[in-house]
Amino acid sequence: MVNRRPNIIFLVLDTQRADRLSCYGYPLPTSPHIDALAEDATVFERAIAPAQWTIPSHASMFTGVYPSVHQTVQSYSTLPADLPTLAERLKAGGYFTAGFCNNPLVGVINNGLRRGFYSFLNYSGLLTSHPNQAGVPSGLLDRYRQGFKQLLAKLLNQVQDSFARSEALLELSFTPLMLPLWQTALSFKGNTVKSLDDAAQLLIHRKGVDADQPIFTFINLMGTHMPYHPPRRYMERFAPHVLRDRSAQHYLRRFNSDVYGWLAPLAGALDEPQKAALDGMYDAEVAYQDEQVGTFFSRLEQAGVLDETLVILCSDHGEHLGEKQFIGHSLTLYNELVQVPLIIRDPYNHLPRKTAVETVVSTCHLFHTVLTAAGLSDEAETAQSLVHSPTTERIQRQVFSEAIPPQNVLNLLLKRQPELIRDRACDVPRRAVWIGNHKLIETGDRFLELYDVYEDPQESLNLSDILPENVEALQECLQVFAGQSDRLVGATAGTTRAPGFDDPEVQRRLRDLGYLED
Repeated sequence: MVNRRPNIIFLVLDTQRADRLSCYGYPLPTSPHIDALAEDATVFERAIAPAQWTIPSHASMFTGVYPSVHQTVQSYSTLPADLPTLAERLKAGGYFTAGFCNNPLVGVINNGLRRGFYSFLNYSGLLTSHPNQAGVPSGLLDRYRQGFKQLLAKLLNQVQDSFARSEALLELSFTPLMLPLWQTALSFKGNTVKSLDDAAQLLIHRKGVDADQPIFTFINLMGTHMPYHPPRRYMERFAPHVLRDRSAQHYLRRFNSDVYGWLAPLAGALDEPQKAALDGMYDAEVAYQDEQVGTFFSRLEQAGVLDETLVILCSDHGEHLGEKQFIGHSLTLYNELVQVPLIIRDPYNHLPRKTAVETVVSTCHLFHTVLTAAGLSDEAETAQSLVHSPTTERIQRQVFSEAIPPQNVLNLLLKRQPELIRDRACDVPRRAVWIGNHKLIETGDRFLELYDVYEDPQESLNLSDILPENVEALQECLQVFAGQSDRLVGATAGTTRAPGFDDPEVQRRLRDLGYLED
């Protein structure tokens, strides 16, 4: 089996914060099943998402380049045709590629993220749709039934796609009349149980897959995304105060129905009961999803599939739950949003099991890591694989993240609270760079924030006034990154090295400050 290419599971826990998993140090037992996987895997303690929300982050994981290169940064954006996706590369290399997606921003909107999947099932909406599904039913009646379901699903998907691209329709979807429809009838969070069951069925029974053909399985789960409606048994464990306190129940009902509130910054800090209610409900959703993920992996293990499968468990972004007076995941580059879980279990031990990696890494490089594991990477891509990242040294290549505000969301925010939005600089792009011990966030030309990556993960002390030379050097990194990214727009995926790293003047400054070795 050693010479056989592995099956690959790419499991994205949408909106999952790293710091709410027990294996990342959270004191509550929210994730016993993910913890068990982590104990036999490589855990990247400081994995950074390349963007703060779903579409640009998935686009980077699927192409291996940063958002300012692939330019898929809005709900109406489309991946460039000349930028091959991970699924396209794997399919061309002989893999059976299948997607099981609960997020409409990936599975419904026609933005190119489904490219390369032989089979793609979308679970968000009235019906499970099969936009890329091959094959036809055998019987005439089955064929008519399936054809009608596919037509209806296609029409519904077109409606959802229109809402993502239209500011007026987006605003309409936030009204009290529409909210119950898309949260319940349209199954906004999808169907976690069914999607995991369908993925397990494919991996175990391999229906329609050639005997020696490896399988690439992409799964997106939405369990920890707002709104929060975990089962009562999980509320009893993680949010018992919500069950007892009517004011907390009232706050959560209002919160769950206020989609605008998921997007806008807070005018003031949450009070302690509100913060406790959000924390408890989020933790309950994390634990409930963990149980379902555990069942999925248990089935694969019992069927003998897991030991020949490369498992990548990660998130596309995290979630603000009131920290720094933000809610949701539309605007910032703080750790609550961009420091995400990344756990890789390699059946052939190219990444050593039972290992924790301290070094800051980018989930952008999952593209290169998967291609390398599949034996399909070129020399430059292999060099970017996480297999070849240092496991103990803190001195490492630059890692970047970019928060370009979703335009339709920004327009809505500016209509309702223009002064707050401008005061909090929510109307300008943010960029961040990690190198050595530091992270610099640049918010347009308005704010600079410097934090110690290792000593201050909560980002409570801004060091920019204390270490001005460090700020200046990291700002130069961001300026070169932005300039080179602009020149790379429209280029093919041959660009894999982080822009800005080879600039000799930037390297000299970084070396003088101890960020790089001689």
